Amino acid sequence: MLKIENLHASVEDKSILQGINLEIKPGEVHAIMGPNGSGKSTLASVIAGKEEYEVTKGSISFEDEDIDELAAEERAHKGVFLSFQYPVEIPGVSVTNFIKTAINESRKAQGLEDMPAKDMLKLIREKADLLEIDRKFLSRSLNEGFSGGEKKRNEIFQMAMLEPKLAILDETDSGLDIDALRIVANGVNKLKSKDNAVMVITHYQRLLDYIVPDYVHVIYNGKIVKSGTKDLALELEEKGYDWIKEEVNA
Repeated sequence: MLKIENLHASVEDKSILQGINLEIKPGEVHAIMGPNGSGKSTLASVIAGKEEYEVTKGSISFEDEDIDELAAEERAHKGVFLSFQYPVEIPGVSVTNFIKTAINESRKAQGLEDMPAKDMLKLIREKADLLEIDRKFLSRSLNEGFSGGEKKRNEIFQMAMLEPKLAILDETDSGLDIDALRIVANGVNKLKSKDNAVMVITHYQRLLDYIVPDYVHVIYNGKIVKSGTKDLALELEEKGYDWIKEEVNA
């Protein structure tokens, strides 16, 4: 599904990614871990096509198509979803209207007509129930006055509605209490299937108690320096990142 080869990327002329190699297949969950400033969020942003990041070497292919030259919205239409660490607030635009617009823009890009209002409403209700979202929540302005947990749950709701092929969750656990973390993780788990894939970017092992990864990769200084199973995340929790640095620098 996603294949990254020798990826180098920079932002504002500062080199961050230094040769990432990664392959994600349908049905898999990959966790990306590493210390602050190691390149985790940069990797997510580069895959999603955020324009402030420049790919200087290497390639990204999605479903056997080179997407290096595609804009962020084109990648989104092809099925790449990025949940933001700090979701933006849009006063005056309700959660429901935002979702309707996003879905119909995606359909338009695929040459389809707008989803009929009746079908849209049915889908919104189904996904809201799946994620235990109060209907009143859907009429509120997007992220305005939302708690950290509500913002993250709203992002998972957007993901549920858009049904992406690859969901990239960038520090979704940031600032969440244990109850909000459980609700968000349960939502992700309900949306997993053999046809889609998830990339979870996190500092902490605790999220991986709820979203169990098939593979864990550690990024350090812009490179994947270690890969393994969930046991690797447990080892990181116990030892911290210093032992990784010592191994790399040995």
